[in-house]
Amino acid sequence: MTLERFAPLPLQDSYDNAGLQIGQTEAEVSGVLLCLDVTEDVVREAVSLSANMIVAHHPLLFHPLRHIAGGSTAERATSLAIKHDIAIYAAHTNLDNAEGGVNYRIAAKLGAKVLSFLRPISESAGSGVIAALSEPLTPEQLLEEVSSTFRVESLCHNDYRGGSPISRIAICGGAGGFLLRDAIARGCQAFLTGEIGYHDYFGHEDEIMILEAGHYQSEQYTIDLLGDIISGAHPALPVFRTKIDTNPIKYYTKWQEKKRQSKEK
Repeated sequence: MTLERFAPLPLQDSYDNAGLQIGQTEAEVSGVLLCLDVTEDVVREAVSLSANMIVAHHPLLFHPLRHIAGGSTAERATSLAIKHDIAIYAAHTNLDNAEGGVNYRIAAKLGAKVLSFLRPISESAGSGVIAALSEPLTPEQLLEEVSSTFRVESLCHNDYRGGSPISRIAICGGAGGFLLRDAIARGCQAFLTGEIGYHDYFGHEDEIMILEAGHYQSEQYTIDLLGDIISGAHPALPVFRTKIDTNPIKYYTKWQEKKRQSKEK
């Protein structure tokens, strides 16, 4: 399969469940809908587009289902996909760990050049990447660059006290807190990830700048990566990008509330 040539399933982490989750391997694909998360609305969107396959980054079936009775989001989406004969495939940590994968795409969006894997698995795979920014940035400039590039409504960061401009950055999309110490040990000046624990922020103010963009925000361009892989190998195949925002986390600010109120007047 095209995706597995780019990101072989053995590259996935031990806890993961990447690969074909619903459907038959021999079925002919008439159209593909790309998304980060499979929800009922995404399945309905595939039906409306006559796409009989959904390719997601996050596995729909991450934990085993004991029954399919509509009691959870995963159960309902699974039932709906089976009812409409829609195959579901997930390219998750295997795509994170692959050369040219998710973290490479994040680096590219920042205009940064990947130098190496942050925690290598082999010469051609690993967790996270180390990248060089095209030009050194002050902490404030890096905050602005990440916020605007990834459309982050609330960018969390630590009180970094390093003196020199930042040029060497560690990157891990999604939940990358487990790589913080690797980033420090490898001499990175900043670490950009989607999620990191509260207590991980403490004690690193003089060592490294921590930027937490949000899980969804950090991985949003994975949809484009998947599209490039599939369309590059099958240019005649209809490939659609979901128009549904599947981020389950919403953000409230006074600015947003004032904007809403002004529209209602």
